[in-house]
Amino acid sequence: MKQMQILRLVLVITVIGIALYYVFPLNKNIHLGLDLQGGSHIVLECLDSPNAIVDSDAVNRVIEIINNRINPEGVKEPVIQRQGERRILVQLPGVDDPQEAENIIGKTALLEFKDESGETLLTGAYLKNAKTSFDRFGRTNVILEFNEEGAKLFEQATAKNVGRILAITLDGQEISAPVVQEPIPNGEASIVGQFTIEEAQRLALLLRSGALPVEVKILENRSVGPTLGKDSIERGLKAGLVGLLLVLVFMPIFYKWFGLIADLALLICMLLIMGGLAIFNATLTLPGIGGIVLTIGMAVDANILIFERIKEELQLDKTFRASIDAGFSKAFTTIFDSNLTTLIAAAALLYFGSGPIRGFAVTLSIGIVVSMFTAIVVTKLLLELLGPKFTKNALI
Repeated sequence: MKQMQILRLVLVITVIGIALYYVFPLNKNIHLGLDLQGGSHIVLECLDSPNAIVDSDAVNRVIEIINNRINPEGVKEPVIQRQGERRILVQLPGVDDPQEAENIIGKTALLEFKDESGETLLTGAYLKNAKTSFDRFGRTNVILEFNEEGAKLFEQATAKNVGRILAITLDGQEISAPVVQEPIPNGEASIVGQFTIEEAQRLALLLRSGALPVEVKILENRSVGPTLGKDSIERGLKAGLVGLLLVLVFMPIFYKWFGLIADLALLICMLLIMGGLAIFNATLTLPGIGGIVLTIGMAVDANILIFERIKEELQLDKTFRASIDAGFSKAFTTIFDSNLTTLIAAAALLYFGSGPIRGFAVTLSIGIVVSMFTAIVVTKLLLELLGPKFTKNALI
């Protein structure tokens, strides 16, 4: 076996291994959308306060912050819609416990540093980042990083309060009260408390996304069922499985052993797509399933182009190895161009779309990248390893 074949074999086995690790159990990292599984339905109302008046910009800012809190990776596909002048509808797929959503959405997340007299010296408005960490005793804490202006203010605050308590509060509730040992000039602070890892991660997420500009009140918080009926879901899944089976039957009939190799590559492609969705912790919706079905056709189309070119080379009495190299070389440009244009369209849907549209774009984008990999790397490897074992008549 040549060195390049060994490298390709190691690459394919590694990628398949990673996909298997993330895919199983199937529901660990792949969540179903509102249309397939349901979730939480929350209605918020923005309220006036002595410090802030609700206007259109404030409501839009609340929507933006809530989206950053519940969808930091951009693949969970929540529904966040403005209703009227002050209300906001939030629907979270796969969240069975409404209280879990309320803990993130409902908090104003106003972070303040106060001296012993209760005067606020610094707020979270100057935060650049917040992340979880562990101290030398193994306790979970949250590391705060301030921007340039915030670092100066924090240094001044700590310099004035050496030997005194500098309380850290969130929405008026004290979460830490450290004693300042010396001025801190590097713009970093640590919140140490009785946190679990999940609580620390939630707190860091709240602080990273920023404080809400106005207070919000939760008017409604309940669980909802799937927006699609059970029959519609079953028909959609059945259509996808039937399409896959028809392709798996079609390829060996028309391309003999080439077709069986294409079927094996297609099954690997499906596994890698599910692995990609799991790695990105994506939410799968019915349009997303449609994107996967479309990917099946694109993956098979790429294999057909390659096989037709290889057949042409074999009919010219070239060796099998030379035919494979020539066939892949001639088909590559066509495959790359067609997939690139589709990927650009998917990127536009991902950027401008929302909800299920983004779900379709996510699965389609992952599917395009994976189908390219399986067509160019996996199929070629399988042809090189298995193809020479068959006679020319068994292949064309």
